[in-house]
Amino acid sequence: MERFFVEGGGRLHGEVTCSGAKNAALKLIAAALLAPGRTVLHNVPRIKDVETMLAVLEGLGARCEFSGNTLSIDASTIDSYTAPYDLVRQMRASIVVLGPLVARFGEAEVSAPGGCNLGLRKFNFHLDGLRALGAEISLDHGFIKAEARRGLSGAEVNFEYPSVTATENVMMASVLAQGTTIIENGAREPEVVALADFLNLMGARVYGAGTGRIVIEGVTELHPVEYAVIGDRVEAGTFIMATAATGGDVTIRGVDLSHLKMEIAKLREMGVDARNVEGGVRVLVEDPSSLGSVDVSTLPFPGFATDLQAQMLVLLLQTSGAGIITENVYENRLQVAEELNRMDAGIDLFGGHRALVKGPRRLSGTIVQSPDLRGGAALVMAGLVAEGVTIVEGARHVLRGYEGFEKKLSSLGATVALGAEPALQR
Repeated sequence: MERFFVEGGGRLHGEVTCSGAKNAALKLIAAALLAPGRTVLHNVPRIKDVETMLAVLEGLGARCEFSGNTLSIDASTIDSYTAPYDLVRQMRASIVVLGPLVARFGEAEVSAPGGCNLGLRKFNFHLDGLRALGAEISLDHGFIKAEARRGLSGAEVNFEYPSVTATENVMMASVLAQGTTIIENGAREPEVVALADFLNLMGARVYGAGTGRIVIEGVTELHPVEYAVIGDRVEAGTFIMATAATGGDVTIRGVDLSHLKMEIAKLREMGVDARNVEGGVRVLVEDPSSLGSVDVSTLPFPGFATDLQAQMLVLLLQTSGAGIITENVYENRLQVAEELNRMDAGIDLFGGHRALVKGPRRLSGTIVQSPDLRGGAALVMAGLVAEGVTIVEGARHVLRGYEGFEKKLSSLGATVALGAEPALQR
């Protein structure tokens, strides 16, 4: 089993470029199913989740080929409408093949999704949305079956909660539906906007992405295109916070800072010197303990991203004062606090979704277990500021979403290694 070995005490310095966004790339790959022919995607991260999604598409009959970070997908040869259980259970996002398959072929079968253990994330929003479009949905021994032999029809879809993947699934299903679909209370994330841009380039008519009301006018067919994946705002946020926590000086490029408005605002409120530069931001912090604490509540975009909550926990441990983090998106996402407490973090948890963080706190290196993707990255980040060596078990979680994480950190002066029993070298 692979693990990260991290030696603390160093400051990050230099420049790093973010990879393409995981949460955008996965949906664009699924959307390629909508058009026969060869779709080309640039800036695709070479990460485990992308590998899993490509395995799903290849299981459906698509031909996928990587060249560097450019991916070509030929969806002309689809000969199956069933996404295999052993792949879907590894990653919840693979449920987004449901919409494209039923839209183009009139049928789809996907096993109930798996992925990070972040608590109960219901997929009823996906199913209710597809039902509204006229799909017949059934659940059979853990499989979701959707049929629309005569095609889908435009409808009004009202989400109780602005689920990102459900919004994207319904968007992809409705682009080939007859008539107009209106999504109310849809997700506003940058990745949703990127998907809409991609679909429109394919010949779809999607309006209002980035707002809570998305209008889709159905078309009869789509064509394959060439498109570049947006930069990963979560990876950028991780490096920004790691730089601040270690008292470093790093320029992070390849990200649109409008995708991190709330996070940057909070960091500047703390006293972090975050300077806008071409294609990104330069972060400069002389002494983390000179930074003040803030309270943070996670919310759907444009609120503070839940995917950066664990990293903010670590940063707050290095600042002066007390801050409260409230997790409003996933009920199990504060599991990482228990692992941080093994490093003497002293975090107090309340009601399962609120954490009181007091700093500055001297962390001690030890063996910790990655609870999920972002929690694992936060534990590596904690290792950078801890005394001694920190071993982060469950590196597979982090590898699902970060491309070359240990290599990028090492290029910034960190002492990090990945492997079963790697040797740390400065």
